[in-house]
Amino acid sequence: MAQRYTMTIDAGTGSGRAVIFDEKGRQISIGQEEWSHAGEDGVPNAMNFDCENNWKLLCRCIRSSIEKAAIDAKDIVAVTATSMREGIVLYDRNKREIFAVANVDARADKEVAQLKREFPELEREIYEKSGQTFALGAIPRLLWLKKNRPSIYEDVRYMNMISDWVLKKLSDTIVSEPSNAGTSGIFDLKKREWLPEAAAKAGLRDDIFPPVFESGEIVGEVTPRAARECGLDEGTLVVTGGGDVQLGSAGLGIVEAGEAAILGGTFWQQIVNIDGAKTDPDMDLRINPHVVKGLSQAEGITFFSGLVMRWFRDKFATEYKERAVTERSDPYTLLEEAASRTPVGSYGILPIFSDTMHYGRWYHAAPSFLNLPLDESIDLKGAMFRALEENAAIVSRLNLEAIFEFTGTDSDTITFAGGASKGDLWCRILSDVTGRRIVVPSVNEATALGGAFAAGTAAGIYDSIASAAKELVEWSKSYDPDMEKHEIYKDVAMKWKEAYSMQKKLVDEGITSAMWRAPGI
Repeated sequence: MAQRYTMTIDAGTGSGRAVIFDEKGRQISIGQEEWSHAGEDGVPNAMNFDCENNWKLLCRCIRSSIEKAAIDAKDIVAVTATSMREGIVLYDRNKREIFAVANVDARADKEVAQLKREFPELEREIYEKSGQTFALGAIPRLLWLKKNRPSIYEDVRYMNMISDWVLKKLSDTIVSEPSNAGTSGIFDLKKREWLPEAAAKAGLRDDIFPPVFESGEIVGEVTPRAARECGLDEGTLVVTGGGDVQLGSAGLGIVEAGEAAILGGTFWQQIVNIDGAKTDPDMDLRINPHVVKGLSQAEGITFFSGLVMRWFRDKFATEYKERAVTERSDPYTLLEEAASRTPVGSYGILPIFSDTMHYGRWYHAAPSFLNLPLDESIDLKGAMFRALEENAAIVSRLNLEAIFEFTGTDSDTITFAGGASKGDLWCRILSDVTGRRIVVPSVNEATALGGAFAAGTAAGIYDSIASAAKELVEWSKSYDPDMEKHEIYKDVAMKWKEAYSMQKKLVDEGITSAMWRAPGI
């Protein structure tokens, strides 16, 4: 029998990509291009998703991955999609996209305030059923559209998520699946179905929600038009995928209750699997449906960890980029080499970027570095880079501790994946900071691999997403903590918490501006 391949199309926050896998879960090729999401004139904090141009970019990624794999597109038996979560796409009666926003679009500030004023119990009521607050939910955005773009709102006939939109472009079928639809805040954790009554209580339409398919189910086939546009073979199975974190969990083998992972991408997510649909009485943690039916995930989020690294690389470390070209290396590799010569604690430098997770009141201090040393003998850029790596690990540790307390579980091993896990230093720092063993999978594209498990299940290659994950996920490296360094990092974490609290007070007093704040906060 000829080798069969699957493809995962990933519409991430910072890039689009298409990744091809063989039946053993081995990554064959990837096509990838960075992208960004534009604002909108006169609409503060908007983050639009450009369906037309982003589809063209994804088509280039698909063709590139097929070319790099040197295979016939006919050998790709199934294709699926994943994406940044929370991003929504709205369609008219002709299934044409008429409005789309990316994940942290925060335009609906006044609408959140209005909802909290007019329906003071609604957010908690929705959270108890969906595990989501208004922070990144669809209800305030839909209300914004109703108030500010009424003609578009009246034309809306369907709503789904960005990963679902990719499937629509491939198959011309509008559906949704639980793991990403769950991040909309209009989805029932327990029933794994839309929660239209939540929209109705907010004065919104309740008739725009498409059918729900579980991850790994066939929704259609690649249409002739899509085949011409992207290079896939007409008739290829189109399969439901999921949210990037939940599919990424499957790609890490995190498919049973109590298992924990950190996904280090543009955002960092700290997740622990839980049975059922329990929610946090304090509303500090987010609860999402897993791609594995019967499981949910308690989640903490660190904002912009990967994006801050890219910003630091591009704005402060241009000489490393130039060296990387000359030496045929990666600027991040060179920066880690410089950072490795910096002592634990990075000379006391405290990066102020993402706060720990406070889902019910979610905002951040102004981005900054505190306590920069003036000693000219110090490699300041290497020290700042290490401080950023240490800080991402510290926020992850604090989020995980909150999740473990909420779930009543603990784990001495944490799976770490995503772009941040590629190097050596960040993995070691994460182990030392958390005081736990860190294991890293062989495939860094864990989210895409989870998609391969979903596509392969639909194609009959695997029995289920969970069984494929347990059988095929392989590990490339592991790290055990240095407990002396762990004690040092406890002190660094304590100082960071105090400093961050003071920096938020500056935001509260209007002296500085928040890096990001949820609408209505």
